[in-house]
Amino acid sequence: MEITSFDDLLQAARSQPEPQRLLFVFAAVELPDDATAEQRARFAAGQGGALVPLMCVDKTPQELQSFDALVKEALQFTAPGHDWAMVFAAAMSGTLNKAPTSTDAEGPLQRMVDSIKGGAHGAYIPFDRQGQPVRFG
Repeated sequence: MEITSFDDLLQAARSQPEPQRLLFVFAAVELPDDATAEQRARFAAGQGGALVPLMCVDKTPQELQSFDALVKEALQFTAPGHDWAMVFAAAMSGTLNKAPTSTDAEGPLQRMVDSIKGGAHGAYIPFDRQGQPVRFG
């Protein structure tokens, strides 16, 4: 199934044969202090910048009704001046009809945060603030 919206992700997760746990990392896009003039100009035009993970959460697909529900929950935990620009998503599959727990998700969530900090985010689906997939390139 091609994921063309956040709702597609929820539908795909709910239709898997094994229970799923969805992992989310919210990230800001910032301009590094040592950015060149060219990088600053691109950033001002809405391109480039560095991804900075701000917070993360895990949910079962049943705990999450929609992208709007995820956004509303995220607003409760967003620190002033640290608004997120995109959310990266991944899924963990359960086994033997048992969903992974939040404890099971701790390590994978930390690896997601570390990967995004390092610029290696290709294994995750990024969504913008409207729930649409983001394409890098």
